[in-house]
Amino acid sequence: MYVPTHFKEEDHQVLQQYIRDYSCGTLIISDAEGIEANHVPFYLAVNEDSSLGKLQCHLARANPAWQRIQDGAQVLAVFQGPNAYISPSWYATKAETGRVVPTWNYLAVHVQGKAQVIQDPDWLKQHLHQLTDQHEASMEEPWSVADAPTDFTDRLVKAIVGIEIRIESLTGKLKASQNQPQANRESVRASLQGLDDVNSAAVAKLVD
Repeated sequence: MYVPTHFKEEDHQVLQQYIRDYSCGTLIISDAEGIEANHVPFYLAVNEDSSLGKLQCHLARANPAWQRIQDGAQVLAVFQGPNAYISPSWYATKAETGRVVPTWNYLAVHVQGKAQVIQDPDWLKQHLHQLTDQHEASMEEPWSVADAPTDFTDRLVKAIVGIEIRIESLTGKLKASQNQPQANRESVRASLQGLDDVNSAAVAKLVD
């Protein structure tokens, strides 16, 4: 991913939080057979050590993609946050120079690392609990995997395989009008907030 200096986010804790906030990512596999992308929810496991952590997800056993992941294979996971079109008519400097063009503001995180396939039932059950608990935490009445009959969930576990990626690099890009003068950033933020659109409102919060 091309990342100009003024759009680069290098704080690993910030990038890890972005992954948690926008955890439905794209798992990309590239090998001699070609390139394949699968859209899956991820769980980020971070230890107290100095490592970048591990990304965990699962695929349906019927999905042949997992069979293409040899242990230690390099894969890419892509996470995308809110994005919005930026009209040149929003820039405060438009009236002064007219030298403005449209662009797009967005947030993206790329994760590269070595992947391994995991078929251990205990690992898979723990993964499903962690993934579910993460997203149920904000619910009024959180649902737990334990709420479903054990024989039912055991059958479902047999129908999936786990993928664990040891993170080797995190690349973050936050394109939020940082290359514009303060007056333009303020006018862009106000224009985005004025739109009746959840995505635009989310991007407005990213514009400093």
